[in-house]
Amino acid sequence: MKLILALLVLGLALETQAHFFGDFVGGVKDMKNAYDDMIESNWVNSDKYFHARGNYDAAQRGLGGKIAATIISEAREALQFFSNSGSSDAAADQEANHWGRAGNDPNRYRPPGLPSKY
Repeated sequence: MKLILALLVLGLALETQAHFFGDFVGGVKDMKNAYDDMIESNWVNSDKYFHARGNYDAAQRGLGGKIAATIISEAREALQFFSNSGSSDAAADQEANHWGRAGNDPNRYRPPGLPSKY
């Protein structure tokens, strides 16, 4: 009986880990898709929207996606800060990151006229 219980617990732990990893990988893809869409759209004042959208999409996957979004967002802002490129806008970027990651509607940052494709 103890062996069966131990195997069930082990199976649940492995399934949970696999689910987390899948969410993490999916979150990385969500962040990349938002970045690719931002580059493709080449729309003025759209970066906050794509920050919020990438974080939102990743966080909707669960804890793994939320952690992926956090790592990518924080790393990006740190790189910008240390390279002094766009560091004056970092606080606004972080606000959009946190907004989306918290599950709030990214359309708050949607610029006027951005095609509905995005």
